Amino acid sequence: MPPFSRISVLGPGLLGGSLALALQARRPDADLRLWARRPGAEAEIRARGIRAAFFTDASAACAGADLVILATPVETMPALAEVIARTELAPDAVVTDVGSVKGSVVNALSPILGDRFLGSHPMAGSEKTGIATARADLFEGAACLLTPGPGQDARRLRALWESLGCRVLEMSPGEHDRKVARISHLPHWLAVVTTLAALRGDPEAVACAAGGFRDTTRVAGGDPDLWTGISLANREALLASLHEASSVLTELVEILAKPDEEALRRCLAEAKSLRDLLPAAQP
Repeated sequence: MPPFSRISVLGPGLLGGSLALALQARRPDADLRLWARRPGAEAEIRARGIRAAFFTDASAACAGADLVILATPVETMPALAEVIARTELAPDAVVTDVGSVKGSVVNALSPILGDRFLGSHPMAGSEKTGIATARADLFEGAACLLTPGPGQDARRLRALWESLGCRVLEMSPGEHDRKVARISHLPHWLAVVTTLAALRGDPEAVACAAGGFRDTTRVAGGDPDLWTGISLANREALLASLHEASSVLTELVEILAKPDEEALRRCLAEAKSLRDLLPAAQP
């Protein structure tokens, strides 16, 4: 399959900026374009060494592109999709995104863009946001989840993400949202709950915090607006995961109330065994 040659990235935040840096390094022959709403974003982009052509007109940024990547908050994607649908793209163009939710995105964008749209979700990022935090190696070793519809050919998109260092998995939008609720959205909210439970009643306790508290609550420092949108967009799957977490917490409370030393040890051992399944982080 021929590689994408004219690539438009809409949104120069952490993921969009990292994509631009990674593509610039891995695909120096590609015609790379970057769109932002604010004209002032160009200075920030140039400060990161990104040489892509810069646009504040989304239609102009996408004209003739054979790959368009939406790297904006999920709630802004339908309006941008309407602009893309009115733009003359390459005949074999693909439009994808990097959103954390797929069911609502696919349901909103597929009627606008048709079979051109194929969802992506690179499992990479940080609690920090913005172009200042972007880096070219963000996708190295990360899983990227693709959600092709029936009959859609994902080979070119798979090849692109693999060229950026990703391990690519394919699944339905519904399966994506259920799995990501468990391993991304639930941990975020448990970090929020831990932070509130630990510090709301005694903020001065933070002076005693060490690495464990810092590591456990790191993602609670994320952008509230971003995570409000993600949580509402994946509300049903997140609620199901939170109910499971509530059952586990109730089980722990009952074990400690007895107290039952052997049950406590079994709980910890099971958690350790499951945690050990996690691949080692990339250096």
